[in-house]
Amino acid sequence: MKKVIQPWFVTSFLTSKSLKPITATTILCLMSACNFTSRSASEKSLKIGALLPLTGEISAYGIPMQKTAKLLVDTVNQCEGVLGSPVTLVNADDQSEPQIGAEAMSRLVQVDRVSAVIGGAGSATSAASVDIAVRNQVVMISPSSTSPTFTERAKKGDFKGFWYRTAPPDTFQAPAIAQLAYQNNYKRIAILGVNNDYGKGLIDAFIPAFEKKGGQVLNKANLALYALNASNFDSEVRNAFGKNPDAVLLIDYSQTGGQVLKSSYEQGFLEKIPVILSDGLKDAKLAERVGKKADGQLALSTAASLIGTVPSSRGPAFSAFRTRYQQAFSNQEPSIYDPNTWDAAAIIVLATELAKSTKGEAIRDQIPQVSNPAGEKVSDVCQALSLIRQGKKIDYEGASSSVNFDAQGDVQGSYNVWTIAKDGTIQIKGNIQADRFDSAKP
Repeated sequence: MKKVIQPWFVTSFLTSKSLKPITATTILCLMSACNFTSRSASEKSLKIGALLPLTGEISAYGIPMQKTAKLLVDTVNQCEGVLGSPVTLVNADDQSEPQIGAEAMSRLVQVDRVSAVIGGAGSATSAASVDIAVRNQVVMISPSSTSPTFTERAKKGDFKGFWYRTAPPDTFQAPAIAQLAYQNNYKRIAILGVNNDYGKGLIDAFIPAFEKKGGQVLNKANLALYALNASNFDSEVRNAFGKNPDAVLLIDYSQTGGQVLKSSYEQGFLEKIPVILSDGLKDAKLAERVGKKADGQLALSTAASLIGTVPSSRGPAFSAFRTRYQQAFSNQEPSIYDPNTWDAAAIIVLATELAKSTKGEAIRDQIPQVSNPAGEKVSDVCQALSLIRQGKKIDYEGASSSVNFDAQGDVQGSYNVWTIAKDGTIQIKGNIQADRFDSAKP
């Protein structure tokens, strides 16, 4: 057996009796920070990490995303795998907590020695984890982290090309929301939202886009923001709705957002003032979370108006993906970011096959070659793998979009307009095509 030589600080911590016990995760983080990477990147078998919230606030999105990632891996393994070997999916639950996500990322890259990671789901978790991935030369593709911060950091070269995402950034969603407000003659808006990377990123992009159209944010100087783990939202609700706006923009996820809407209903605002909903609130259980009135009707059934935006996730391969998903999961419909998750995993396996290597830097370099227009358009992942093995160039067209990445690892945004019907079901009302909004432009 080959003798393993421990870095000096690991040996010290393990042998010293004078120091308090240290966790394996802490040791891994120290190794990562000091660049003591021992990943066996030359291994032929591809390992992909899935850094997703399987418990906690946004687990409603993470659980189906994990199922989708596994479905892609199972599909690929049924058509010869990658580089002639089966692909392994290593699951890590970030528990919807950024710090736990960072610790899980350290385990994925240092213990499991994955070559690429699907995730994180929430922008805050991705922000806490991406530097660990970059430092260890591991590709990270998020299906749903939409904060504009990643674009700005990518422009500075912080990610060295290891960061991608298959959901468009909020620099696209923000002008889509502004356009939606303009179409509905909402000129005076108050903002109510979660105080994290997702909420702040979307707010920072929305305000200048909305003001450019002549709109006014009534509580701009004192935004109604709350912590993700808050238990009472009454004062923040009064802050926003009490300004008597044309509409309130609510930016949140379904679990907490449902409680915010419940407070809005209980205070008598929801029946009088329209609400614009962000993509994180598009969940079939949202109306259930808000609750019912005394007469048994859903509280949301009497709302003045509820409309929102969400990435369309209807790429060239969506229909085939939907059919495969329903066959695998008892006729269930795919959730909001499932097509994006499918594409994230597909891009990783295709780039690995083209690279003929499981090294992270080799995979990184081939991602633009399999996803951007240059070769034969192909949507079926097994067909795409076959073409690559034949030495042919491909242009993968995904379930969520055409998956054409720009220099920052972003895809362009097209958004559906959605609403909640009186019976609590979600309905799509239309589509908005939005260009990226750059506040630095005149």
